[in-house]
Amino acid sequence: MKLINDFSEYQILDLNNGKKLESWAGVILNRPDPQVIWHKEETSNWHQAHAIYERSNTGGGKWNIVKNVPTFWIITYHDLKFNLKLMGFKHTGLFPEQAYNWNIIREKIKKANREVKVLNLFAYTGAATIAALSVGASVTHVDSSKGMIDWAKENVKLNNLEDKPVRFLVDDVRKFVKREIRRGNKYDIIIMDPPSFGRGAKNEVWNIEADLDDLIKDTSELLSDEPLLFLINSYTTGLSKTVLENLLYLRVYSKFKGTITSDELGLPVKDSKLILPCGIYARWENKE
Repeated sequence: MKLINDFSEYQILDLNNGKKLESWAGVILNRPDPQVIWHKEETSNWHQAHAIYERSNTGGGKWNIVKNVPTFWIITYHDLKFNLKLMGFKHTGLFPEQAYNWNIIREKIKKANREVKVLNLFAYTGAATIAALSVGASVTHVDSSKGMIDWAKENVKLNNLEDKPVRFLVDDVRKFVKREIRRGNKYDIIIMDPPSFGRGAKNEVWNIEADLDDLIKDTSELLSDEPLLFLINSYTTGLSKTVLENLLYLRVYSKFKGTITSDELGLPVKDSKLILPCGIYARWENKE
């Protein structure tokens, strides 16, 4: 498991009874997490929460604001900055464990020492986009939600990267990829963070088990003659990292050789030996 130990403004304070207690740049949140299946003695830290996400018996849930929480606030990871807010479905707009992948992306771009084109699919609020832009790459950022695209644009502005080469597209990922194939566009790095289920910009239905293989097969056609990286991240429960490795072997390695690696991502709990599992990744890389 790859652990993120250098995100100083984000910390997990405790895990207990189906929930995690986190500090996001000093704003303390109590949120559900399905990985936390144990019960133990509760510490006093839990009473420090600024907001608690409470699930509804009929589905979904809402935030219970205990103390003042800003409408937006900022968190910093090294030289990168991100806007946060409390979202309707328990999220804040950032997944801190992805700092591991941001580091990999930046390292690959810097080592290439040439112009690098990046395609970021299911790009959400743009953390990976910002990581790539910050070290000189050009990025095409695709998400089906206009709200997420707007948020990503705010994050780009926050990092003073507005003058960098970035395209934002509200689109269904699968349709976009097929159009890019017809246009003959190519990318050196492809990143995707597909949801388990979702809907496209025009209500297209996405199911990761039914659709991921075809998407990777199509997207592999967009790789340049000398590609650097193909990265897949997943939070889908029950989907093995070996499955992602197999897909990359069939669709990318068969064309370009290179190496394939995969692992879990995790976040350590402050002053504890507990670790919170936070999904899996698999990546194909070129031979350096």
